Amino acid sequence: MRRASSPPILVISSVLLAVSMGLALLRGSVPISIEEAASAVSRAIAGRGAPLSTDAILVDIRAPRVVLAALIGSALAVSGATFQALFRNPLADPYVIGVSAGAALGAVVAITAGASGLFVPAAAFAFALASVALVLGIAGRGDRPRMENLLLAGLAIAALFAAVLSIVLALDHGSVAQALAWLAGGFGGRGWEHVAVALPFVGVGYVLARRHAREMNLLLATDDEASSMGVEVTRVRRRLVIAATLLAASAAASAGLIGFVGLIVPHAVRRVVGPDHRRVLAAAALLGASLLVTADLAARSAAPPIEIPVGAVTALLGVPFFLWLLAQRRGTI
Repeated sequence: MRRASSPPILVISSVLLAVSMGLALLRGSVPISIEEAASAVSRAIAGRGAPLSTDAILVDIRAPRVVLAALIGSALAVSGATFQALFRNPLADPYVIGVSAGAALGAVVAITAGASGLFVPAAAFAFALASVALVLGIAGRGDRPRMENLLLAGLAIAALFAAVLSIVLALDHGSVAQALAWLAGGFGGRGWEHVAVALPFVGVGYVLARRHAREMNLLLATDDEASSMGVEVTRVRRRLVIAATLLAASAAASAGLIGFVGLIVPHAVRRVVGPDHRRVLAAAALLGASLLVTADLAARSAAPPIEIPVGAVTALLGVPFFLWLLAQRRGTI
């Protein structure tokens, strides 16, 4: 299969993202025309306030939700691509290996403790990092943990954190509704302040991962081969673990548990552009953003006024894909 060159893929991914964001801004329980949207944006830029209800819907409700969905979709996709390079395993999604569960537990613990602002993603990051350490400790510290060990370790850690989470919620009844809504995954009620909190974490995580894209390519070989080609393996692995965990934690802290974006997108991107992470990361960021914006639009449009959790939509897509990948790797397809 001939690999597509990077610029066309990035252009196509950018167009898909622009279209998905445009549809998400205009579609919903209150349809907004392109003319109304242009007028609302013009009034917002000019600082003339929002005299019309459509202005408030577009600028204050839908726009931050769409931007946050794009941001979190990018974070999950790049996190998945980074974990897969680290473990040399296409099944190493942050949700599957328990990282997202750890991040969600950290976020809920922070919420029940009354924390807000940057403290929530910071707690999510700390718990997610602990989850990575536990998974690696159980699966083995070799340069390539076995797939079965990795998945079983992720399942075990996710179950452990779920049990701890149940205890936390049992001890703090006042936060149950908020925590359960968080765990379901979604962007309801999110505003520009949530975008402002998530943006620096996602930005730092992406820059750190992108900075080591060349080393990620070399790590696809063995650690010894990567070291012989000048890679400081331990230092680079540590930084990539931090980058991928930071991205997954910021996603969980901002939107709850949303799985399988980090599994589907990197795999699809590599099929098109090849294994070079200098292209994979950029394309995955754009395609992940487009996928999650579209999933969020489907979640709030499928059965109005009821809003389906976005995590359920991505799971409906991701679970069959995961099972297909697992069966393919076991040689049954």
